[in-house]
Amino acid sequence: MNPSCLSNEITSNPWPSNNKDINEIIFGYYILYNSDLIDALFTTVSDNLRGINKIGIAFSGGIDSTLLAIICKNLNIDTTLLTIGFPDSNDIEFSKSISGKINMNHKVLEIDKADFLEFSKKIRNDMTCRNLSHIENCIAFSYVAQLASNNALNVILTANGFDELFCGYNNFRFIFNQGHETIRKTIESKILNELELINEIKQAVEKYNVKIIQPFLSKGFISIAMKFPIYDKIVSDDDFLRKHIIRKIALYFEIPPEIVIRRKKALQYGSLIHKNYKGIDYRSL
Repeated sequence: MNPSCLSNEITSNPWPSNNKDINEIIFGYYILYNSDLIDALFTTVSDNLRGINKIGIAFSGGIDSTLLAIICKNLNIDTTLLTIGFPDSNDIEFSKSISGKINMNHKVLEIDKADFLEFSKKIRNDMTCRNLSHIENCIAFSYVAQLASNNALNVILTANGFDELFCGYNNFRFIFNQGHETIRKTIESKILNELELINEIKQAVEKYNVKIIQPFLSKGFISIAMKFPIYDKIVSDDDFLRKHIIRKIALYFEIPPEIVIRRKKALQYGSLIHKNYKGIDYRSL
């Protein structure tokens, strides 16, 4: 679908008939699709992929990575979805189902528990940061980079940025009643943290000779996303879905409803990396 053709369709038919019921169930209020945001999504991905036509996407089957996958598919980019996790982890099971529904090439790396201790030890020892979440993310993306390298892919796209820019994290609920200015400052703080994490991830995956690209953390896209009102992102302190404008766009592109209503689960949790890393005796590292 060409994003330049969307404006009239969005205005005239903001509620796709095949998703009418789920719109009413999820949102309970009216948010117009925004053609500016859709254009920005396509533009930032296209701009970040100039001269590149073969990529992998770090893929959990969640709304963020699935929307990124659909954008790349519409841009006719040769795309392989990359999923990592322990056997029977939520991400592996769910991503297999979703990749089939959106009809995209999908590769999976199942983490060997016997090798995980040594693999984690190497990643942790190479890092100066001791933030647990950052360490687990670097471990996860190192596995993604390994999977990419094994499949002759040297560029990986990630959907990092959506949760920060569109209030995807659960703790946005806890600060909701402190007002929109507090929420905006929290968004800015989380973006800075994410940019720091991305630099750590890039260092962690260098040995695999792959490039990590985060199109939704580009300055241009951040600037556009910050202009959207808070109520397009989160509506109350008991809003367990959040990211509403992103979910509406996902519905427009006919992303399966079970993804649209799926709650946030970070990569290190969905892959079971957090559970297994948490169980390690850190003195052994």
